[in-house]
Amino acid sequence: MSLPKNFLWGASTSAYQVEGAYNEDGKGLSVQDVKDPFPGTPNFNVCSDHYHHYKEDVALFAEMGLKAYRFSIAWTRILPTGSGEVNPKGVEFYSNLIDECLKYGIEPIVTMYHFDLPNELDKVGGWTNPKTMDAFVEFATILFKEYGTRVKYWLTINEQNMMILYGPIIGTTKPGQEHLLYQSNHYMLLAQAKVFKLCHDMIPDAKIGPAPNISVNYPHTSKPEDNLAVLYINAVRNWLYLDIAVWGKYNPIALDYMHKKGFKLDVSDEEMEILKAGKPDFIAFNYYSTATFEGPSADVKPNPEADQQIGLSDEAFYAGVKNEFLPFTDFGWQIDPLGFRTTMMEMYARYHLPLLITENGLGAYDRVEEDGSINDDYRIDYLKQHITELKHTVEAGVDVIGYCPWSAIDLISTHQGFEKRYGFIYVNRDNDDLKDLSRMKKKSFFWYKELIEENAESL
Repeated sequence: MSLPKNFLWGASTSAYQVEGAYNEDGKGLSVQDVKDPFPGTPNFNVCSDHYHHYKEDVALFAEMGLKAYRFSIAWTRILPTGSGEVNPKGVEFYSNLIDECLKYGIEPIVTMYHFDLPNELDKVGGWTNPKTMDAFVEFATILFKEYGTRVKYWLTINEQNMMILYGPIIGTTKPGQEHLLYQSNHYMLLAQAKVFKLCHDMIPDAKIGPAPNISVNYPHTSKPEDNLAVLYINAVRNWLYLDIAVWGKYNPIALDYMHKKGFKLDVSDEEMEILKAGKPDFIAFNYYSTATFEGPSADVKPNPEADQQIGLSDEAFYAGVKNEFLPFTDFGWQIDPLGFRTTMMEMYARYHLPLLITENGLGAYDRVEEDGSINDDYRIDYLKQHITELKHTVEAGVDVIGYCPWSAIDLISTHQGFEKRYGFIYVNRDNDDLKDLSRMKKKSFFWYKELIEENAESL
């Protein structure tokens, strides 16, 4: 069960949740900057102030022993309006961040788009407008030109499936666009395929892949209706996005779902050729939990308690229910380490591409003790269980190249702000008070450092 010696032990963040400096040095506004935060949570103006603390933060990452740091580049820091004039200060910031990582031998893994669509593009329809697709390709061209000699691993779009299924919750789609969701998705998929090809043309030594949120789903019982429900939810939630990315084909079950729901989807032969021409080198994916479903019937009603993680039910096709065999986190997410293994095994059997875990972690209430310690044993236990299943997965022959849990450092959680913390490093602020933004190492920091040093041999 040994992992490869060059295994990419890392951790992850996203620009809009960690950087702050939302309007500094020429940065334009994104949809995350202008949206109303969830009640009781802060805006994204300051976050963890990584923009001004990146040298201190990267030094801490190096002390923890990270081999990789997965971060995103804010589109509007490079192109303030999403297209057109380039902001040199933004280009310089990420150049410095990449150099700082490389100084410590940390591999930068760059996400190109993580929920922060430029607001100026959103004003003209966002992803419902094919011009946004062209702007994304323009953005990618700049990134490859500026950083291509130093960045070997690229991720195109973070959790595209979540943006389609939960756009209003994340803040990436607007009410009234529901009928255009899958047309928007088509434009995103086209943009991604074009960027796959562009990356291989501009920087042949680099590797690039999609970064959806993938997890297998379970039928609640052996009833045929429950199994059919899971066939649909797996297609709509998972395989639609990866079938296109890897094979350039639309998943037929997902197409049946779109047709029956009456979604608009115009696709040309020329566009299908573009989708087939773009090839990923690996699949990056985020995993937190599985979900369980029953088939549609008059008796089946969504269970809000079981539905907190993904909020997903469509009573004509599937209804989320509680999995009585799994525990819950403090924030209502079910914990399923074995589901992590089955998700990876199913993906690898289906696509035969290397896998890179780009998010996995436990959001929790962390407390600073009087002596300054932060004893997050619950996070260590969660990670230990999932990494053990990762090792079993590799033992089964699955090619896993890295593990980058969420998150490297505390940042703003979309729904709970700083109340819900994920990081190995504590940031001294809360939802209402910025305090001094000082950094403190949690117990999990030291545990992960030891784990990396011995390449998880003790698990």
